[in-house]
Amino acid sequence: MIRPPAKHCRNCGTAVDLRLPDDGDTRMRAVCPACHTVHYDNPLNVVGTVPVWGEHGEQVLLCKRNIEPRKGKWTLPAGFMELGETVAEGAMRETDEEAGAQISLGELFTLMNVPRVGQVHFYYRARLLSDQFQPGIETMEARLFSEAEIPWDELAFRTVRETLERYFADRRSGRFGFHVLDIV
Repeated sequence: MIRPPAKHCRNCGTAVDLRLPDDGDTRMRAVCPACHTVHYDNPLNVVGTVPVWGEHGEQVLLCKRNIEPRKGKWTLPAGFMELGETVAEGAMRETDEEAGAQISLGELFTLMNVPRVGQVHFYYRARLLSDQFQPGIETMEARLFSEAEIPWDELAFRTVRETLERYFADRRSGRFGFHVLDIV
């Protein structure tokens, strides 16, 4: 579900009205009746990595979630991008925070639009520099899986499944591409 619009103005605190702005905008927006600030709700960016281990990237690092949503399910290390960082910096930070994994960041691998929840997901390929992990508080366990060992029915999110499926397909073909998907 897409998050609801702002209820109060971030500038002055007045309760906002949900209406078409006076500037000719064609979308309903949260508009402050006191200071006339128009509040725009934009998608959140989720950034992460596909960290691999082995000479030919035979294993992928997954994290077992210790937080909702989908606590106890497996995911790639990822989370919300922070203000003041690039997509790549956010992906590296999340990999460190979630898995305590040291990586060499590769190329952007998947970009997935998830309009029903107001998100865009970005995953980079990454090479693990060590097979030792120190998961943060949001992760119960971090471990390596070969393709045959992936707990497909226990993955937390469709974006993770789509990214892993494309990673292993590209690995088998010997050629990695850049994948753009719309998750509807």
